[in-house]
Amino acid sequence: MPTDTTPLKLGLQDAELAVHPTVYAPGLFTGQVAVVSGGAGGIGRAICWLLARLGAHVCVVGRTQAKLEEIVGKLADAGLKASADAADIRDPDAVDHLFDHLWSTHGRVDMLINSAGGQFPQPAIDFSVKGWNAVVNTNLNGTWFMMQAAAKRWRDHGHRGSIVNIVVVTTHGLYGIAHTVAARSGVIGLSRAVAVEWAPLNIRVNCIAPGAIETEGWAVYTPEARAAYPRSNPMMRSGSAWDIAESCAYLSASSGSFVTGETLTVDGGGQLWGETWTTGKPDYFEKKM
Repeated sequence: MPTDTTPLKLGLQDAELAVHPTVYAPGLFTGQVAVVSGGAGGIGRAICWLLARLGAHVCVVGRTQAKLEEIVGKLADAGLKASADAADIRDPDAVDHLFDHLWSTHGRVDMLINSAGGQFPQPAIDFSVKGWNAVVNTNLNGTWFMMQAAAKRWRDHGHRGSIVNIVVVTTHGLYGIAHTVAARSGVIGLSRAVAVEWAPLNIRVNCIAPGAIETEGWAVYTPEARAAYPRSNPMMRSGSAWDIAESCAYLSASSGSFVTGETLTVDGGGQLWGETWTTGKPDYFEKKM
């Protein structure tokens, strides 16, 4: 089992993402513009690679310009189209400016993938106000600001659109990250509501709920927790960011044209299996079982 000082090389690397097999045709999104928040790392990075490989111009959104330029450079080296668009999604004015810039530059936006977000493992009883607000502001408010800004411009331009929000599995025990469970549950409910409101505008809104997906984000969890994740589902393995990327492609393409207001769970059956402890299972429960 790895220790806290073991170098971590979690998740698929760029060289793998550039050649990873996909079921989708290379020109699936040719001529389209995809906006991916949180695209510089983890699941978002895999989404950027896949959508770009399928022909889309990918606008990689995040807070750190240097990180955005790094992935955009690697995409460009592979002959793919992408741009770095720095913005703090927690700031509605910054988000409005971002979408004005995107429409001015590209003349269109076709799909929005909200992959930005994050959390830290901690017993809920110990959350500080600052820690709670940090997670909720990014994972719920930031997602909403991106959704609303995209929808307004699709409405005003008479352009159809697709939104996919990356959330978490909220239908079974996911303990130690109650702040993100609260925020992501809000996103799921919000998505279901606006899927109906925005259907007349030809805007589809869906969510993807990943289970134990191996990315560098696992580094914030203990070695014991990481070792337990592959056993958190009946397939007895972890998934990859590519599994989520291909699910985004399905929902964003014509394959998902009659799907809206849904949450696609990609967790190897984990929601049917049991519980996930990100902070370690208390001895109390071990003794009672």
